[in-house]
Amino acid sequence: MSDFPIAAVVVVVPVHNEEALLARCLQSVDAATRQIDLPCEVRVVLDACTDQSAQIASRFPFETIEVSATAVGAARAVGVSAALADFDDIEAERIWIAVTDADSQVPPQWLTAQRSLADAGNDVVVGTVRPDFADLSRSHRALWLKTHIRGKPNGHVHGANLGVRASTYLAAGGFNAVAEHEDVGLVAQCRAIGAAVAASDSAEVLTSGRFEGRTPGGYAAYLRNQAADLLPADAALDEQWTAS
Repeated sequence: MSDFPIAAVVVVVPVHNEEALLARCLQSVDAATRQIDLPCEVRVVLDACTDQSAQIASRFPFETIEVSATAVGAARAVGVSAALADFDDIEAERIWIAVTDADSQVPPQWLTAQRSLADAGNDVVVGTVRPDFADLSRSHRALWLKTHIRGKPNGHVHGANLGVRASTYLAAGGFNAVAEHEDVGLVAQCRAIGAAVAASDSAEVLTSGRFEGRTPGGYAAYLRNQAADLLPADAALDEQWTAS
């Protein structure tokens, strides 16, 4: 547990060909930064983008960084490092790092909620995510709601809704430069050094409900596997519902 109140915030958004959803994401990040009364640096990391993501990102008041890593872990690490450099006059214990994904939409209270948990002494905040129900069938939506109960965060780690104290991040070695599960790896490293980790659904993030993501695993794979568990009768009801 840390007794250092947060004095500055870093936000990092890695992007790989997300032209369809990026504007929604950055609009939500912009709204969240306006809710927090602290210095805030946002870095949008364009990783090997070949679509219109760069042009979309240029419409927002955020600094962009272009890399060719094709690895979300590397992109996140570059963004964090660049943003922290702008706060080199503030102790790392007092800087909060929040990360999300380019296919996600954070709520307005996203940063203020994480700050409150950090000021309460937590070093890591593992936030919940909810898939866009418009992307799911009726039975899949019902299954998701049955297994995700409001007020009882499951503690699953999602890069779309994750926060960490900068001193803890640095001590844990930061994000690994890998193509997926860098978020899970970081939290495991933080736990290994004794960091205080809080699970919270106080600022749930909306994320894409697509079944094919930018990496083989990740949240898209989770939703794909969950859909495969639906009973044939559920699928039949979905077809009937869609046709009506």
